[in-house]
Amino acid sequence: MRTKLRWQVVIPVLGITMALGVWQALSQNSAARVEKTTGDRQPSIQAFAVVASVLMSPRCLNCHIPGESPLQGDAGTPHNMNVKRGSDGRGTPAMRCSNCHQEENSSQLHGPPGRTGWRLPPPSMPLAWQGLTIGELCRSVRDPATNGNKNPTQLIEHVGEDPFVNWGWNPGPGRSIPPVSHEEFVSAVTAWLDAGAYCPQ
Repeated sequence: MRTKLRWQVVIPVLGITMALGVWQALSQNSAARVEKTTGDRQPSIQAFAVVASVLMSPRCLNCHIPGESPLQGDAGTPHNMNVKRGSDGRGTPAMRCSNCHQEENSSQLHGPPGRTGWRLPPPSMPLAWQGLTIGELCRSVRDPATNGNKNPTQLIEHVGEDPFVNWGWNPGPGRSIPPVSHEEFVSAVTAWLDAGAYCPQ
């Protein structure tokens, strides 16, 4: 009788002990998987932090706006003369961007910057970044529906070769440039995409 009672106690205890052991092992494996996933994401997220430092600089944000009026200067003040985006991103009929923005930067301090085809993104794809968090900005740049229909290869080509992107590091007298060099920016975009194009929350 005592032996039977002893086993009636021991067996449930063994069962509980085994269950706890299995639960602990599963928890450790789950934690390891989470840690590995987080670790895998970090290089990509860290690379995008460099990308964001450029995209959130005045040289980018002044034209990547959610509304119809571009901004100007390092302080991001509303553009003079009530300039608007227009139906093609090149201004309204009486206030075309090319009226003031020529093929090259003005040599005057704070004079009109210039580049061939000066414009805002068109209203059909405004590429609006102003006011976004870093995570929202990342997801916007990653998504072809909001990045100009670009895949990763095209994004790298765009940041490396597009005249408007390159202009950011030669904006004319009186304007700041992004916080990292153009080469570092392109390298960061490439690293972000190659590491999985992960985004912070």
